[in-house]
Amino acid sequence: MNQMHREAERVSKEERQAWIEKDRQYVWHHMLPYAASQNPLIITKGDGAWVIDLEGNRYLDAMSGLWCVNLGYSNRELAQAAYEQLLQIPYYPMTQSHLPAIQLSEKLNEWLEGDYRIFFSNSGSEANETAFKIVRQYHAQNGEPTRWKFISRYRAYHGNSLGALAATGQAVRKQHYEPLAPGFVHVPPPYCYRCPFGKSRDTCEIECASIFEQVIQWEGPDTVAGVIMEPAITGGGVIVPPPEYMQQVREICDRYGVLLIADEVICGFGRSGKSFGHQNFAVKPDVVTMAKGITSAYLPLSATAVRADLFNAFKDEHAYAHFRHVNTFGGNATACALSLRTLELMEEMELVARCEELGQRMQERMMSLVDHPLVGDLRFFGLIAGVELVSDKETKTPASPEIVGRILAACKSRGVLIGKNSDTVPGQNNVLTLAPPLIITDEELDLIVRVLQEALQEVHFI
Repeated sequence: MNQMHREAERVSKEERQAWIEKDRQYVWHHMLPYAASQNPLIITKGDGAWVIDLEGNRYLDAMSGLWCVNLGYSNRELAQAAYEQLLQIPYYPMTQSHLPAIQLSEKLNEWLEGDYRIFFSNSGSEANETAFKIVRQYHAQNGEPTRWKFISRYRAYHGNSLGALAATGQAVRKQHYEPLAPGFVHVPPPYCYRCPFGKSRDTCEIECASIFEQVIQWEGPDTVAGVIMEPAITGGGVIVPPPEYMQQVREICDRYGVLLIADEVICGFGRSGKSFGHQNFAVKPDVVTMAKGITSAYLPLSATAVRADLFNAFKDEHAYAHFRHVNTFGGNATACALSLRTLELMEEMELVARCEELGQRMQERMMSLVDHPLVGDLRFFGLIAGVELVSDKETKTPASPEIVGRILAACKSRGVLIGKNSDTVPGQNNVLTLAPPLIITDEELDLIVRVLQEALQEVHFI
């Protein structure tokens, strides 16, 4: 049954076709094969957790755009904060400073519950690139210039630029772009459903964590600069580690003088049920990268937070001691002011605790899917869910792209937009993803789960 709502305001069929033709002529879509980009969903309005297309159809956005519109669409207080800052001072380069950057840096330290120096950029990719450069320079200025390698994990995503893509552990994303930046080594992910070490939950000894020590030894401890990881792998299939995993990796890093970078681009800003995802594991990273929810996606902004004591290595007066990195728009005054208001609103609305509550509700409601023939595994991290689809529960054979596509289409026809892992591992782009806005209501969350149940049933019986 089609549950999609239709707004009164919508363009005619002719107008819609005219816009599509212009789109086809001028716009290059992100991530889409050519054929799939020829009939795009053109969104004209947003309202809370909902978006509205040219035809007036309303969709509940169960992915918060790209894991980022945490406060929902068209929040007037965020728009007002940006407007007021635009009138005051819209932009000034961060070679100097401005008040919104100072205020936001202080607020980020409160959320991080630590003492960090904040370097602003525009995107998650740039935040991670910045982290790699800072970590390498730190070691060089700390008397260990041979430390230049980074360890990351297969299936993880860290960005599109040549360094961040090198850190990314998704082979499909790298096709035709290699060779990438050198110095990035990958280890297996903490993927309990398909354990790379052939273990079950009963026999597991957290080999997915101890492998970091082996790789550091194999590479040579004096060559390894850092480890980068999301607290839970998100876009690569919502792979959530065992509770003790991140703490063990932190201990290994400490043992070998390796810095730990927490990529909080998706997991941060309440999404995990804590202010930042790593706080679920009682870990203090050396560097934290963040973007997306930092402004609820209303303006581009990202940040690289570096432990204050590490910053001491950059205080010397010799010619190359300072961090020789600039970003024209990073720390844009308007984006910083909007970000500050975003975090203030989250505090006023107690959205971090609300997200933990919503995550528990989503998990409880979705457990009804566990016995469905197409569902191999269900994974949750705060208000994030991953549904791994299989064609055979015994063999764990990944569901085909056709099956995944039909389920996405069935949800869309019912007025709910969900996601999936894309261009990750050949033959394993079979995980449905959910990450709705943090302001979603209980009723809207229940609608998402109900529509997903109906879509699974519909596709299973085709």
